[in-house]
Amino acid sequence: MSRMLPLSRRTRRALSAVALLAVTGGIVTACGEEDSAATKAAPPKSSASASTPAGASKLHMVDSDGHQVAFHVTTGHGPTIVLDAGGGEDSSYWNDIVPRLHADTGATVITYDRAGLGRSEAVPGGWDVEAAVGDLKTGLTALGVTKDVILVSHSQAGEVATYFAKENPKEVSASVLVDANLPPFFTDQEIARLVAATQPELDAAKKDPSAPANRQLIATAENFTPAHQAYNKMSWPDSVPVDVIVSEKTPFDGSPEDAQRWRDAAASFVRQAPNRTLVTATGSSHDVPKDRPDFVVEQIEKTVSARG
Repeated sequence: MSRMLPLSRRTRRALSAVALLAVTGGIVTACGEEDSAATKAAPPKSSASASTPAGASKLHMVDSDGHQVAFHVTTGHGPTIVLDAGGGEDSSYWNDIVPRLHADTGATVITYDRAGLGRSEAVPGGWDVEAAVGDLKTGLTALGVTKDVILVSHSQAGEVATYFAKENPKEVSASVLVDANLPPFFTDQEIARLVAATQPELDAAKKDPSAPANRQLIATAENFTPAHQAYNKMSWPDSVPVDVIVSEKTPFDGSPEDAQRWRDAAASFVRQAPNRTLVTATGSSHDVPKDRPDFVVEQIEKTVSARG
């Protein structure tokens, strides 16, 4: 493990913001609009019921290894677009994009809440990407989605996408990674910088560990170093094409050194296979789906059209 590196106050502030948002998942947003009583209902095996109005999202609660995970399904035809939000964000993050994607492509669109977020039950212990992948796999299987999946993953969800695609390459027809955590970024040096930058927020969170945002930060920090050392060694399957969107400002606006490492990691990732492309969301912060929703929708629609 690399020793901790001394950081300037300015660099610590810049890294701290991304450690919370892009790589540790310490911000919790409001849950969706479905009636809360629906979270107690067992989900049907099909992805929608006949009574669901066309274009409307239907909530399915899926049991995964003893806890309930919320999946929100807008039923269509053709491929299934799965939208996975970044650290600490739940399915409501995509509320403005889902109806547009469904209307423009006719595809089934699925969003979901990872454990402890939105309507999904929390699980004890640290952040476990393999468990998150298991939840996604269990949910998609329960919904009858076993092929032609297009994964769209923002920020921390890039880790889930990488492990999922690696384990299920025949199910994933393509992916769009939106300013996502990519393996080449997480060198020992960068992990040490992130851990050091996040420590003040972690110390504050431990004073109120029951708060949802604090619980997410503590869980991710618990095994952050070994988890991301392992992630650094992960590879994306060559058979799955992927478009990589990088924000112009990156998550490290204010830390030029780390911003360049973020860009370099994306470029390195794309160079590893000929079926990968790199595009920049000009004028955007790390929050690309909110800053440039038209751009994100356009990239996803291109991916839907090009799959094959």
